[in-house]
Amino acid sequence: MEPCWLLTAKFLLVVASTLSTVSLGAEKSLPHPKPHSSSVDQGLRLLSLLIMAFRKPNSAFSVCNMCNCKTLVKYTFRRGEKLKQKHGSDLLICIEGNIASGKTTCLDYFAKNTSIEVLTEPVSKWRNVRGHNPLGLMYQDASRWGITLQTYVQLTMLDQHIKPMISPIRMMERSIHSAKYIFVENLYRSGRMPEVDYVVLTEWFEWIIKNMDVSVDLIVYLQTSPETCYERLKRRCREEEKVIPMEYLAAIHQLYEEWLIKQTMFKVPSPVLVLQADHDLQDMMEKYEENQDRILTLCTRQHCV
Repeated sequence: MEPCWLLTAKFLLVVASTLSTVSLGAEKSLPHPKPHSSSVDQGLRLLSLLIMAFRKPNSAFSVCNMCNCKTLVKYTFRRGEKLKQKHGSDLLICIEGNIASGKTTCLDYFAKNTSIEVLTEPVSKWRNVRGHNPLGLMYQDASRWGITLQTYVQLTMLDQHIKPMISPIRMMERSIHSAKYIFVENLYRSGRMPEVDYVVLTEWFEWIIKNMDVSVDLIVYLQTSPETCYERLKRRCREEEKVIPMEYLAAIHQLYEEWLIKQTMFKVPSPVLVLQADHDLQDMMEKYEENQDRILTLCTRQHCV
């Protein structure tokens, strides 16, 4: 078995490869990397900075996007503290719900009618990782490919959480929390993920929660019956979703109810606003309009149901 420090180093390298370029501030500086340097080179560079920061508890460094040094993002990394982006008053809203619950429709409404930043799930990445389709493979054989997809989902959702914000409010489709608490949990409960895979993913997730800022300010839960989701699923005809049975949607629905409504399963990271989402498109657009101010002003001190 590989030692813990090596596993941690490998994980940091994977995280680093999703970031662009790095410049060291404060006491030491390194030459700015070339715009076309490889992800591995950038990853190794960030890893070296993280090690240096860990050795020097008060050190800090900055991250920029592909040499765009006009938008430096300040991070701190101290022993026992989280690596976090300094957003100040910036807020994150996550739209949660079952497959075909209407999340994309909700995001489209707010993208067209407000000035907030909207991030959809990085499904295109899950469908094409250097020519491979882990999303499709997982639906075909979850026992074999569940760990492969969910490892990559965890990485790409982490990237969604920590990338620099371009607006005071970001609205995101799902979150790293639901990736773990809903989809990984479902694979494990259904017997399609071995315990060793589940434990490894849990270790990664707990490390992220402890060391990175993946906080959420509001969850909007689109509560939709499995039957409605199944009918919508059949209508939209996405290739990977053709093999999804009704039982799968029912299991996902049950986990969402346990997590966000009953709150008996895992910790809920923020207040929750529940919207009934079994209605047709026109009714849902009206519902989003009715609740727009309520969502954007954020119920940050108590759950909103």
